[in-house]
Amino acid sequence: MINRPLALKLLSAFIVFGAWEIAGRVPVSFAFPTFIESMQALFRLTIEGTIFTAYAETLKPLVVGVSISAFFGIGMGLWVGLSQRFEWLFSPIFIVMQAAPLAALIPILVMAYGIGLTSKVFVVCIMAMPVIVLNTASAVRNTPASIKDMGKSFLATDRDIVLKIVIPAASPVIFSGLRLGISAGFIGAILSELKITPTGVGDIITYSRSIADYPSMYAAIFSIIVLAVLFLNLLERIEDFLFEGNNRGYVSD
Repeated sequence: MINRPLALKLLSAFIVFGAWEIAGRVPVSFAFPTFIESMQALFRLTIEGTIFTAYAETLKPLVVGVSISAFFGIGMGLWVGLSQRFEWLFSPIFIVMQAAPLAALIPILVMAYGIGLTSKVFVVCIMAMPVIVLNTASAVRNTPASIKDMGKSFLATDRDIVLKIVIPAASPVIFSGLRLGISAGFIGAILSELKITPTGVGDIITYSRSIADYPSMYAAIFSIIVLAVLFLNLLERIEDFLFEGNNRGYVSD
């Protein structure tokens, strides 16, 4: 028998796709295709191999940028969360990065690093890293002091407190920040392809729009959403595997 969470997810998808199909048939706009037309276009792009070639280009800056953001973002977040001095020094930088209009920064990045992979990686990092750093710092900073005091009473070293108490206790919020960072990284990767050089999935979107092939354009956008959802679900499963106790309430208790 199908479980309730899965049934609700399927119902939600049915409502969204049904509304999409109805809106396309009304139509709300001549440039808004139906869901079926978009899926037919996605099937065609898949059979032709166009979508795979596009993602081979799109995933390069995305994977590199997200990897850099996750590694340095979590490290920097731990550093900021554990030290009030570093929080005063670095938190404003990442808050400004998060609030800055990225579209206005892209021309500066192009002037500095050209139109190649480096600029696109920077765009992904600018989108993803602030979210990861600020969420990690917040999680570390709000670790219950009683747990850390208990560790000190058992003669735990500072390293043991960080590795065995602070990180496990902060892991739910850290992984939430990581999921948000990956979502922002997807946005940055596509935005870089639309604003810097039309390559990968961004090229499909730009070209399809220029020739009024709107089903293909929406098919490419839909494929991005599906891939992002799969990435986030994979990360959630990794979190469940690494920090199983968090799901049982051990950390909060």
